[in-house]
Amino acid sequence: MKFDLEGLTVYFPYEYIYPEQYQYMIELKHSLDAQGHCLLEMPTGTGKTITLLSLITSYMLAHGDSVGKLIYCTRTVPEMEKVLVELQELIEYRRRYFPDNKEPKIVALGLSSRKNLCVHPIVSEEGSRESTDAKCMRLTAPWVRDRRGEDGVETCGFYDGLEADGVTARLEPGVYTLNDMRKLGKQKTWCPYFLARNMISFANVVVFNYQYMIDPKVSNLVSRELEKECVVVFDEAHNIDNVCIEALSVNLRQQTLDNAGRNLASLRRRIDRMKETDAERLREEYRRLVAGIAGAHTGGSSALVTQGDTTSMEQYLANPALPDDILREAVPGNIRRAEHFVAFMQRFLAFLRRKMDVGMVVIEDPRMFLRNLEQEVAIDSKTLRFCYDRLASLMRTLEVSSTDEYSPIHMVADFATLAATYMERGFAIISEPYDDRMPNVPDPIIQLSCLDASLAMRPIFTKFRSVVITSGTLSPIDLYPKILNFHPVALASLHMTLTRECLCPVVLTRGADQLPVSTKFDMRNDPGVVRNYGRLLVDLAATVPDGIICFFVSYSYMDSIVSAWQSMGILAELMEHKLVFIETQDVVETTLALDNYRRACDCGRGAVFLSVARGKVAEGIDFDRHYGRCVVMFGIPYQYTLSRILRARLEYLKDNFQIKESDYLAFDAIRQAAQCVGRVIRSKADYGLMVFADKRYQRGDKRDKLPKWISENMKEANMSLSTDVLVAVAREFMREMGQPVEGGAVGLLSEADIRERGANQRTL
Repeated sequence: MKFDLEGLTVYFPYEYIYPEQYQYMIELKHSLDAQGHCLLEMPTGTGKTITLLSLITSYMLAHGDSVGKLIYCTRTVPEMEKVLVELQELIEYRRRYFPDNKEPKIVALGLSSRKNLCVHPIVSEEGSRESTDAKCMRLTAPWVRDRRGEDGVETCGFYDGLEADGVTARLEPGVYTLNDMRKLGKQKTWCPYFLARNMISFANVVVFNYQYMIDPKVSNLVSRELEKECVVVFDEAHNIDNVCIEALSVNLRQQTLDNAGRNLASLRRRIDRMKETDAERLREEYRRLVAGIAGAHTGGSSALVTQGDTTSMEQYLANPALPDDILREAVPGNIRRAEHFVAFMQRFLAFLRRKMDVGMVVIEDPRMFLRNLEQEVAIDSKTLRFCYDRLASLMRTLEVSSTDEYSPIHMVADFATLAATYMERGFAIISEPYDDRMPNVPDPIIQLSCLDASLAMRPIFTKFRSVVITSGTLSPIDLYPKILNFHPVALASLHMTLTRECLCPVVLTRGADQLPVSTKFDMRNDPGVVRNYGRLLVDLAATVPDGIICFFVSYSYMDSIVSAWQSMGILAELMEHKLVFIETQDVVETTLALDNYRRACDCGRGAVFLSVARGKVAEGIDFDRHYGRCVVMFGIPYQYTLSRILRARLEYLKDNFQIKESDYLAFDAIRQAAQCVGRVIRSKADYGLMVFADKRYQRGDKRDKLPKWISENMKEANMSLSTDVLVAVAREFMREMGQPVEGGAVGLLSEADIRERGANQRTL
C-alpha cells in the first residue's frame, strides 16, 4: 500500500499493516524529523524489519540530499541476507508507482568478511576467517602485486580484474545479497569483497555486521568515510552493550605471550635481512614516522578502496582506539627505528609476563598499571599509545603477508594502545592465576576489560544524525540510555495486537509434588528439583505436538541435569515421546543437531532440543511454526556473578551511572530469558507456549522486566503453577490453537483505516 504518514508518503509492500507497525513508523519518523536518536522495542514477529526499511527508504526518497545512506547493522549473516531480501521485495513493489522506468535508482548491498564473499577457488576453501584473510593478503598485498609476472609469484585474478577495470567496476542500481555479489564476481572476474568495499561510497543502503560500526579496529577502516547525514540502525540490539564491551576488551593468556615473543624474534630476523638487502626501505619508513603516523600510512595501506584507486586497499586492521582519541602527531623518537621498536615491545612483553605471574587475583586501573610500567621498564604511556600503528607500519615495511601468524603480537599491541589511551576512565586491568571454577588448573590470564559500553557508542552518536536502536526484547527500556549514555528523542515499547491469544506465557513454581523449583545455587542440584524438571519435560512431550525447545542457564548445568535424568530413567521415558537433541559448544555438532531436529519435526515424529541461554541457538536461530510449539526456560540465566570482570563492571555502573548491582543483574538475566522464549514466535500466525520454570519469575521485580508483549499476555492465574496444572493449561492451549482461525484480517489496518486515522489526528 501507499499511504500518507504525517505528510510523508510511505511505500509499504503489503495490503494491510499491523497497528504496532503504524505506531512504530510514527515514532521512527519523529526521530528522523528531530535528527536525533531513538530506542524502540517492537514485539517479535510483527514485521519490524520491513517497517524500518519502508519508513526510512520512503523518508530518504522524500528528503533527497538532506538524508544520507541507510546503514543497517545486524548480528549475523542470515539476518543480513533476510534484510536484503526484504529490501528487494520492497523496491520491486515500489516500482509500480513509478511507471516508464522513472523510479528512483537505489544501490543496496551487504558487506561481510572475506570468508563470506571470497570466490577464489583456493582461498574460499580455507576453514577460518583468519586463515582466509591471511591467504587473501598473500595474493593481494601491494608488494606481491609489484612482482606480478615473476616466477613463483601468484596473485588473485579476481582482484586483478577489479583493479584493471578501475572506476568502471561499479554495481548497476539494484539490491545485492551476498550470494548476488559472489555470482557477479564470478561473471565479471571481480573480487566481491573489495567491490563491496568500493561501492560503500556510492550505495544508498549498506547492510553489515555490528563490528563494522562499533569496533574501532574495523570501523576506522570501513565506516570512517560515511557522511554525518546517514541513518544508522542497530537491529536485534538487546545485547548491544555487551558487543561494545567486547570490542574494546583484550585478553592475553600465557600461550599468547609466548607466541608474541616468537613473533618479535621473527620480526628482528626480517629487519636484519632487510638491512642487508634493502636498507633504504627502513630509512624511508623512519622519515615517514618523523612526519607522523598519518604519513606512515601512505603507500598502499589505506583502509578503503577509493574512487579510481583500487590499488589502495587495507592490509592490517586500524588503530583500536576510538577516532577522537587517536594521536595526530609524530611518533616518539625511541620507537622510530625498527630495531628500537622491537626491543621496546620485548621489554613490554617481559613486563606483561611478570604481571601475569601472580598467586592471587590483582585488579588495578590503567593509571596504576602504567605507573608500574614506567618505574620497572622505563616505558611511558605516550609511547605506548603508538604501539598498534607503529607495528602496522613495520609489518608493511617488512612486507609481511602472514597476518594470521602475527596475530599474537597484534593483540599485545592492541592491549598496549588501549591501556595507554583510556587510562583515565572506563577500563580495568585484571590478572588471574586460574579460573575460579577450576582452581587446581593453572591458567594465568591478564585482561584489559572495558567497563563502559558508552565509550564505543559515543563516536557513533556524535557523528551520525540519527541512530536507531531496536529489538523485540529491550525491556526495561529506560536502562539503555543510562548504560549507553545518550538522550533519545523517541523512546517507546510497543504493545502486540493479537487476533487470538497465540501466546501463552506461564510460570512454573513447583512440581506435581508441590516442592518448589528453581536454579538458585542452593537448590539447583537438589534431586527433587532435578526430578520435577524432568517430569515437566516428559509431561509436556506427551502433550505438546511437534517441537519443544529447552534452555538451561549454562552448559555445565545442562550437562549435570541430563546426566541426572539419564540415571533416573527420565531421559529414556522422554525419548518414548520425542527424539532428543543437544546443543554443544562445537559449532559443527550443533548445526548437525539442529538439522536433524528439524527433520524430526518435519516427519511428524517431534523432537526436544536442549540448549543454553546466551548460546548460539538462543541468539540467532528461529523455531517458527511446528519447529517450536513450546519453549521452556529452566531457571533465570544470570551471568557468572563471581566473575572479576563482571564485579568490576557492576561497581563502575554503580559509581558512574547510579545503576544498582541487583537491578543490572536482573535486567541482563531477564532480557536473555525473554530472548530465549521469543524464539518460538516469529509471526502473528504462529503460536507457542512459553514456560518460565523457576519460582522467582512470580516475583514482581522479575516479571516487570519482561517485554510488554510477554507480560501483558501472562494471565494472573498462570503466574504460579504446579506441573500438573501447567500440563492441563498446555493441553487446553494446544487444543484451542488447533482450531481454524476465524475473523480474517481483524486487527489489521487497511489503506482506508490509515487515512481515517490521519484525518482524526489532524482534527485533534
